Amino acid sequence: MVKQAHYAFNPNEFSEAARNASRQVWLASLGAAVVTRDWMQNEAEHVFKTLVREGTAVESRAIRFVGDQVETSMTRANVVWKRTRRTVESTVKQAATMVVGYAQQVIPTSLPIQLPPILVKAEKAAKKAAKRAAPAKRAAAKKKVVRARTAPAARKVKRAARQAA
Repeated sequence: MVKQAHYAFNPNEFSEAARNASRQVWLASLGAAVVTRDWMQNEAEHVFKTLVREGTAVESRAIRFVGDQVETSMTRANVVWKRTRRTVESTVKQAATMVVGYAQQVIPTSLPIQLPPILVKAEKAAKKAAKRAAPAKRAAAKKKVVRARTAPAARKVKRAARQAA
């Protein structure tokens, strides 16, 4: 059989102990505040300046380290990009060369070249526009010739009018 311990619980003693403990915590916190205030007034300025100096040194090293890592990463990325670009260009060039060679072998050269309908329409439109523009170009050229012939005479008349005035 298990023996049960019997403790006497006295609420007055418990409340007194709790009150004393809380008072001790309060007094300890007041003492800590006073000690901290005294320390701040006497020694903290030197410690604070030392901490700032050390923090500045660590920060500059960290910035240098991160900058070096970024530079290294950028260099690696550029190398990979250039290598990838060269690979893609050479692969596309090889594929194009193979397709052109195959097409030259397969498609007979005796077949007439037939343009797509859209290109045929574009050629016809260009020919019509050229026919319409030809008379206008000839007329503009005639005007230039007439102006070139009459310009010296007009200059003489203007000079004479200035001298008379």
